[in-house]
Formats: sequence, structure tokens, C-alpha cells
Amino acid sequence: MKTFNDLGLSESTLQVLKHKGFEHPTKVQEEAIPVILGTKKDVLVQAQTGTGKTAAFGLPIIEQLRHDPKGIQVLVLTPTRELAIQVTEELTSFTGRKKIQVVPIYGGQSIDLQLRRLKKGVDIVVATPGRVIDHLKRKTISFAHIDYLVLDEADEMLNMGFQEDVEEILKYTGQDKRVFLFSATMPAPIRVIATRYMREYESIKVTQGQLTTARTDQIYFEVSRHQKFEALCRIIDIEEEFYGLVFCRTKVDVDEITTHLQERGYDAEGLHGDISQNRREKILAKFKKRIVNILVATDVAARGIDVQDLTHVINYALPQDSESYVHRVGRTGRAGKEGNAITFVTPSEYRKLKDIQKQTKTDIRREKLPTAKTVVETKRKRIKQQLADMIKENIPEDYQIMSQELLHENNAQDILAALLNFTFKDELKSKSYADIEERNIDANGTTRLFIKQGKHDGYNKKKLVDLIVKKCGFSKKKIRDVLVLDSFSFITLPFHEGEIVLSFFKKNKKQNIIVQKAKDK
Repeated sequence: MKTFNDLGLSESTLQVLKHKGFEHPTKVQEEAIPVILGTKKDVLVQAQTGTGKTAAFGLPIIEQLRHDPKGIQVLVLTPTRELAIQVTEELTSFTGRKKIQVVPIYGGQSIDLQLRRLKKGVDIVVATPGRVIDHLKRKTISFAHIDYLVLDEADEMLNMGFQEDVEEILKYTGQDKRVFLFSATMPAPIRVIATRYMREYESIKVTQGQLTTARTDQIYFEVSRHQKFEALCRIIDIEEEFYGLVFCRTKVDVDEITTHLQERGYDAEGLHGDISQNRREKILAKFKKRIVNILVATDVAARGIDVQDLTHVINYALPQDSESYVHRVGRTGRAGKEGNAITFVTPSEYRKLKDIQKQTKTDIRREKLPTAKTVVETKRKRIKQQLADMIKENIPEDYQIMSQELLHENNAQDILAALLNFTFKDELKSKSYADIEERNIDANGTTRLFIKQGKHDGYNKKKLVDLIVKKCGFSKKKIRDVLVLDSFSFITLPFHEGEIVLSFFKKNKKQNIIVQKAKDK
């Protein structure tokens, strides 16, 4: 395995990396850094989030820069404000003792503040396309003499409708610059930009087999939509130190889940597109400092958020495609540490999960949710251990005196029980967790039902199917594998229709039909 010493970086840069705890380069760093350092070529890189792209272009660029008060030397374009801030922070951390000025330029931030920073002299600008266009129209910024142009997450910029802005910005740059384009995918428009604006370039591709998910334990739980929140709480509670991202599909989901978590006493915040920039930055700062240990976010709002040491990524809702799945789970299991990626799957999403598993060539195994009893028992053991550790510490004299007074007046067991009840209230009671029914879904996303009536009750295959169709209101084509025996019967249905049947006959007991989920064979 290569080290950063093998890539041609200077001793001062190696010291910066050592201070940051970087030892071994990722695959994209291993391939890109020598090309950027040792040649004059442009570089086209296909790599996912979490592969260390910022260091791949940032280290060799900063290595070759010298502070120049005359103008901007580097422009890095990113699709989102969050990513612009993140890249700025990371590039700044690479500068060491060099007097290199890195400034983020993005919408939602005071343009007057940006102008003051630009006037002081800037070496590297990290910006979103829209705000760059604003400055170019105002003639308050110039990229005519830049040496390097980086397009970071280029496919995402195009997906967000920035293609015209990007091409317009490129027209304002000089001919002598080098262009480094980084993208998770390579759709046709990206190829067009490469052909039109890049000179002789080196192509680097980090294949799916090299994605940074190897140290991430990937599992899924089968739950109904209305039971997802309860499942989330159990996962959080059973962990000693949960520090994770919870991905949702919509802004409404983010707000709802965040509110419910806060009401249950969790340190949680939410991020989505309607949250102001100032608020976003405060939330991210709290999350990075672990003042908040749960961040609920949409995919777009989470772009560019690069937080180290995440223990968990939770897919509260399945992502739209396999690439988004890799983007999400690539945020944990980094820097040689173990991570956990957990996906909640409703019955209707089962086939989609299998497609993701096939496309990513990843083993996402099924697990059973911890029971309420297991969660409570785990918490009890944890509390007992914490108390045992605290007893070994030097307890302040004031508390020692008060404990003696309490012991003199009361029974020791009663005192401790009262303190535990006062501190943890219902936390150590199984009933504080709502019931979660076990799902019984087969590989095709269907469910098998057991009916406690059979031939002795006057039913044959046709009569049973006709009754269910009449009462539950869906096509008889949905019902298959009907087996009618003397005392009971079985039918197979798509999971959604199965839930309808179960619900109807549970509420309408006068029908004298008892329906249950069939037990696993």
C-alpha cells in the first residue's frame, strides 16, 4: 500500500498531512496527485463522494501555489453552498504555513462581505456558479489569469441546472489554465464540456469495486411506513454513541422527523433547502462539534457535508438510485474506521432495494430490529457500568455529605431507585417503545396469509377468493397460490393488499374470518 511519501509531495505538505492524521492515500489521490504534480495535463476524474477528491486536487495545487497579491490563481466551482464551505475549510487546512488565502463565494452570503474579502487579495476562490455569475456581471471579480479551474461534482452542477452558467464562466477564464473535472458519473453533457474546454487530459476512474464502502456494515430492516420512526429510535438507543446522518426524501419528512426526535429528548437538527444559510452554518457547526449527534437531511441539503467519524448513516427512505445510495453510505466507514449503513425498506420498496444491491455489487443483509426488551436491557447495562465508573472517581464532598444524610433518613435501595426514576423516568421501561410488527415479505415483495377457515367451513378456492375481493375491493388477479385445506387456508398477496386484508378482517370480526400472517417455514 502506497503512502503520501510516494506521491512526490514536499516535506512541508507531508507534515501537514501527518498533523491531520492522513497516512495512506485513497485510490483517487494515489492516481490524481502525481499527474497534477508531475505533468501539465488536464485531468478528468470519475469518483464518488467519500473517495477523497478534495485532497486529490487540493494538495498538488497548493503545493505549486505561491501567494500572489495581483489576483486569483485558482477557481473551484461546486454545486452547493455547503460543499463550497466544506471545500474551503479543507483546502485551508492543507495550506500549513503558506500564506495562501482561500475564500468561499456563494449565494445567501452578504455580497459586500465577499467584496471586502476579494479586495484584500485572494489566491483560491471556491464558489457556486450562480454567485460567480453575479460577480462577473458586476465586474467585481476576474478569472482572466487563473492557473487552475476545478469543477467539483460536475454532474451534480448539471443536474441542478448550472450547465449554462458553468459554460458562461469558462468563457471568462484564460487559455493557459489547467482544468480538473471531478464527477461521480459521466453523462454526455460532461463529455461535451471535457471535449470543448479541456486540452490533452488524463482520465482517471475509480471503479465501483474501489468505492469506500468496504468498512461499512450494510443492513436493512423491513418495516411499514408508519413504524419507521419507532425503528429509528430503537437503533439510536441501542448504540452507546450514535453519531449519524438520517436521510429523508422530502423537506416535510425532515421537519416532521426532527421535531419528533426533539420531542423524545434527542439532540437532533434538520437540514433542507428552505433553511436559511445562516441557520445551516450554525446547525453544521453544532453537528461537527457533536453538540448535536443526529442530523436529519435531504440528499440535496447533505451534498458537500463531510463529517469525520460518523458511526451511522440511516436511509429513512430509500434513495432514488444506486448512485445516491453509494453517495449516502460513503459518508461512514472512513479513515480505516468501521461504519454502519442502515436502510428502512417498506414492502413496496423491496424490489428497488434488490436492484440497488445488484447494481452496487454490495451485500446488504436483512436483520431483525432489536426488541424493546433488548433495547432496555442494553441501556440498563450501560447505565450500571457508567455508575460503576463514576463511583471510582473522586465524588465532591458536598455530595458525600448529602448521601450520608439521605442514608441516615432512608433505605439505600429506595434512595437509589428514586434517583434512577428521577434521572431516567420512562427510559428503562419497555412500554415506552411502541410495538413493531414483524414483516413477512418474500423475495418478490409479497406476503403469505394464514386463514383459520377451510373446507369444513364451506370454503373452496373460488368462494374464498370471491369473498376477499368483494370485501377488500381489489382485483382477484392480486391473489395467488391459494391453498384451501380442511381446517385452514393460505393465500399470497402483494404486501400492500395483504395489509388491507389483515386490517379489514381485524376490524370486522362479524365476518367470522380470522386472518393472520403466516409464520416462516
